[in-house]
Amino acid sequence: MQREEYVGEWLPEPIVTEPSVDPAAQAELSDSLSMAFLVLLESLSPPERAVLLLHDVFGFETAEVAEIIGKSVSNTRQIAVRARRRVEKNKPRFEVSVERRWILAEKFFNAVEQGDTTGLVELLAEDAVMYGDGGGKAVARRNPTCGREAVARFLTSVARQAADDDLRISLFEVNGQPGAVARDAAGVTAGVMAIDILDGKITTVRSIVNPDKLSHI
Repeated sequence: MQREEYVGEWLPEPIVTEPSVDPAAQAELSDSLSMAFLVLLESLSPPERAVLLLHDVFGFETAEVAEIIGKSVSNTRQIAVRARRRVEKNKPRFEVSVERRWILAEKFFNAVEQGDTTGLVELLAEDAVMYGDGGGKAVARRNPTCGREAVARFLTSVARQAADDDLRISLFEVNGQPGAVARDAAGVTAGVMAIDILDGKITTVRSIVNPDKLSHI
């Protein structure tokens, strides 16, 4: 299915790992692989995206990148400058303390599992936003849910449905950021959730329930 034909919100395929033993050492790379950053990359042109990832994230030399994308070295440098400017303007910001991120994430997902609306409101930023990616193959809101009260109420309804379906939520690292995986009694992954945290509050929640993006987990 082409992106322009995709049903509802589109989110990157999640990369799920155990929380890092030394999260501070992975902080910079983790931020570069976050859901927020990957969504931002999607706003770039394909050449801009390729140059930024290959050179700035994975450390390829400019000449190597130029050969890969089929451009001259000078043109590749110009593409890189444009891409960096666009990214710098909209680059996501995260809680500076990695330890603090995980403490808040644990509180958040405990509140989600318990359906604690009041607790969720306290943890969410006033302008919090939640995105859901069902790809037309699983139930998910097609438009973002905005505002901490609305997000908290929606997450409470999700918690009730999860309880009815006997789903269990476990804390995991999702694209280098705090997140969680929901699995049924048979161990099948039903959903992955990633959160962005800034200034002690959850600012963004991204929920992926499209089964095509969960089969590898």
